[in-house]
Amino acid sequence: MSVSTDKSVNMALLLDFYGVMLSEKQRDTMELYYNEDMSLSEIAEIHGISRAGVRDRIMKSEAMLTGFEEKLGLIKRFEDMKAEIADIREILISSQKTGDIPVDEIISRLEKLN
Repeated sequence: MSVSTDKSVNMALLLDFYGVMLSEKQRDTMELYYNEDMSLSEIAEIHGISRAGVRDRIMKSEAMLTGFEEKLGLIKRFEDMKAEIADIREILISSQKTGDIPVDEIISRLEKLN
């Protein structure tokens, strides 16, 4: 079974943020599948369960991780903060060229990141 790159990246990110909230077996299965790119058969052999059991564990774990993000929004907040920091960086670079640094605007935007 092949997983799209976008889904793999998204699931790996969800796993990074929320993996500690999964059981050890769920987390290990997800890491093997998404981070180590192992097949269902390979994971089934490692865990001593059927391919269907691995698939079921992955499906349940995916639903849990997605639910965590829907409720907590940590990844969205992280991405928003990265975008805001990039904007502030561009303001500083542009301001450095003109010599006019909008300190109040930068402070206000930084305070919103808290």
